[in-house]
Amino acid sequence: MEAIESQPFRSLSENVGQFGLGNKTLLIPEMNRIGAHLLAGTFKGFGVNALVMETYKGLDLGKEFTSGKECFPCQVTTGDILFFLKKEKESLGEDFNPENYVFFMPESEGPCRFGMYNKYQRIVLDSFPELRKVKIGSLTSENSYALKGMIEKQQAGNFRKVAYFSVVIGDILDRLLWRIRPYERKQGATDGFIERSMMTMADFFESCGSKIDFNRIIDKLEEIIKEGKSIIDPAIPRKPLIGIVGEIYLRTHVHSNQDIIRVLEGYGAEVVNASVSEWVDYTTYDRMRKAKIDLRLNLKQFRLNKLKSYLKEISNHGVDLYYQQIRRDQAYKRVKPLLDLAEDHRVSHLEKALVKSDLYSFELGTEACLSIAGILEYIHQGYNGVVNVYPFTCMPSTITSSIVKPIMNREKIPFLDAPYDGTYQPGGEATIRTFMYQACQHFRRHGRKKHPQTFKVRTERI
Repeated sequence: MEAIESQPFRSLSENVGQFGLGNKTLLIPEMNRIGAHLLAGTFKGFGVNALVMETYKGLDLGKEFTSGKECFPCQVTTGDILFFLKKEKESLGEDFNPENYVFFMPESEGPCRFGMYNKYQRIVLDSFPELRKVKIGSLTSENSYALKGMIEKQQAGNFRKVAYFSVVIGDILDRLLWRIRPYERKQGATDGFIERSMMTMADFFESCGSKIDFNRIIDKLEEIIKEGKSIIDPAIPRKPLIGIVGEIYLRTHVHSNQDIIRVLEGYGAEVVNASVSEWVDYTTYDRMRKAKIDLRLNLKQFRLNKLKSYLKEISNHGVDLYYQQIRRDQAYKRVKPLLDLAEDHRVSHLEKALVKSDLYSFELGTEACLSIAGILEYIHQGYNGVVNVYPFTCMPSTITSSIVKPIMNREKIPFLDAPYDGTYQPGGEATIRTFMYQACQHFRRHGRKKHPQTFKVRTERI
């Protein structure tokens, strides 16, 4: 494929947005492997032909059509879509029709470069005449990833409920993987088991999702948890507990982060990564929080014409958040008695932790809110070390690092920054090995003893 001069910029509004998915193939990038396949199963259950694309095989293409100044996930996902479409064109020949495909690339508001991925990728696709009619389907955090126009109106509400639940179940399967793999009886048994479980649950979301049959899905999840528990060798003692925070793509995409969880496990760790559903909850919570701020501001200024719309927005987002919490609690309540999986943080609790510590504010937004508060929670829960995983030059994660390092030093808890840009650093594994030595020493001294929540900023120490 040879690039030529791109179309006028009106394509950014005409071919990026929310499009009907009937008779289209929805191309889903693989960020979190399990979550992506469960989401694809959910789409299929509602009549959408969804496909999870192969990932990281088109990285050379991604780098060819980016400058290197972009966020690393932009290079990876750009390569994924170009590699897929190139293979499709070669396979189908004259039958290849770009109008049959919609590339699924959500966005977020704020200063994070994620908000610009789909715009840049639109420009790249437009540089190929044969790919100009490939649409980019985008949801945005500005409306908590509403689905207007993509799913039929009468199905949109149910789809949103099931899609969120698929994210929660994907998180639980990930946490099952991380809980049993460091203690498996037979090396390699966990990976095969989780892969089979992922496909089973994807089929269940396809067959049961549109029926809103959550109980049947959880019943199957319980069977999987019980089977997974049998893989654990009880003779293996518990290991140092490491928490991961950071940019959502890098910390969940095993190819981009060079499978850091497995590397940590290789040096004696049990790892828990921040969940994907936490980010979804955050976007809903943040919209509700901002609507409350707008309401109070308009009341103070006696601007009463918009009060009704703000009250409606608060109510809608509040109901969504309440529903999400109920569904998440329902799932964890069923699996926790079977195996001690790490539970999710409530976003409201994370904001209270930030207010109490006076370290950062939700007013500033970005994933730094979740990462900083998440680290405080890891410390309180007795974790033996924390790793901050992010794309090289990522602003929110750099902010996180600058704020928490003095805290971690003061509390004498190992902390590791792990930036990635697709290259292999010569001393990368040695750095992880050193970090794990420190975490093991912390574990020997303290075990997993809970830490008091006393993280008020001491400026004289920073």
